[in-house]
Parts: sequence; C-alpha cells; structure tokens
Amino acid sequence: IISADYSQIELRVMAHVSNDANLQKAFAAGEDIHRATASEVFGVPLPEVTSEQRRAAKAINFGLIYGMGAFGLASNLGITRDAAQSYIDRYFTRYPGVAQYMAETKTLAHAQGFVETVFGRRLWLTDINAAGARRAGAERAAINAPMQGTAADLIKLAMVAVQQWLHAQQLKSKIVMQVHDELVLDVPDNEIDSIKQNLPRLMCEVASLKVPLVAEVGVGPNWEQAH
Repeated sequence: IISADYSQIELRVMAHVSNDANLQKAFAAGEDIHRATASEVFGVPLPEVTSEQRRAAKAINFGLIYGMGAFGLASNLGITRDAAQSYIDRYFTRYPGVAQYMAETKTLAHAQGFVETVFGRRLWLTDINAAGARRAGAERAAINAPMQGTAADLIKLAMVAVQQWLHAQQLKSKIVMQVHDELVLDVPDNEIDSIKQNLPRLMCEVASLKVPLVAEVGVGPNWEQAH
C-alpha cells in the first residue's frame, strides 16, 4: 500500500486566497508553519519556540480556518478567554492578510449568497442572511468553505491525473481509496519505486498556487503503516 497526502493543504490555500505575505513567506521557505506562526505571534526567534507555543499556534492556525473564536480557543488550550483573545489579536497583527480575507469574505457572502473555491466552484450559503446562530454558522462556513472546497477540488484533480498516468504507463497499480486530502494505492512490488517517486509529483502538479504544494508519501503492507 502506498499513501500520499497533501501537507497542510487548507493552510496553504489560506495563504493563497488571503495573499498574506508572512504566511506565504513561511510556506515558500519550507518552514514548519506552526513553529513559524508561534515565532510571529509570540515574538521569539524560530529556534526558541517552545512546544507549548507551537501547540498554541497550531490551535490558532486550524481554529481560525474553522471559525473558532476566543471562547473555543480558550477551551482548546485550557487558558483564559482574555489570553486566547490576545493570541488571536497578535495573530491578526502578524497576518493582516488573513484578517482582511476573512472580513471581505463575510461581506461578499452576505452580498451574493455564496463563496467560491479557487477553481470557481460555488458554495451556496442559505443561512448567510438569517438571524442569530444560523447567521453566525453561515459566516463561519463562508470563511471555511473556500479552503475545504479548494482542497476537495485539488484531490479530485489529483485522482484524475494519477489515473491518467497509471493508464498511460500501463501500470497495474490501482487507486483504491481517497480519504480527505490523501490518496491510497494498491501497488505491486515491482512498481513501488515508480509510484513512490511519481505520485507526489503528480499531486503537486495539478495546480499552481502562490505557495508550493507538498505531498508526503508512505509505503507499507497496510494503510495503517503506510500513512
């Protein structure tokens, strides 16, 4: 079994759609994005970032994509709400493009009733102009949908590209499963080297974003050991 999955794909899409210079710089340099975020948010050099600071940065990175506020972050990290809000404020200070993207996306969603993926697929938000919790949920979805939707687009493009390549090369390897941002193939022993080399390349060539796409590959006798 060979498994390949996109590395931090939704955060890379965020860097692309928000056009945030600091976020793009971190990905372009191949840095650990959570460590880089911790360095920015806590104002410490990369080598001095602690594991606790990295954990907090990771929670912020992924939490903001899913619309997490100070209350959710505080619960996630076991800190006070004021401390969580301070983390979020510092994050937006260091990544102003992300803050601007989130604000503009909400405004656009209210005006037109939908948002789009990078590839132009529309994601309709029926509750965006409702009241209360329904509206808040739709606003969170408006921010999240372009990233999750673009990630879904990418993995589908990857499946097509990989299948076309397998057919053109007359290989016996088969795509057996797709899980989120991961492709899983059943591969004969004599094709392992070729698949291991070409699978991540094919996945990363399906689109050109403002930050590099990265796919990590693993090999094993079963899925658990391959991914």
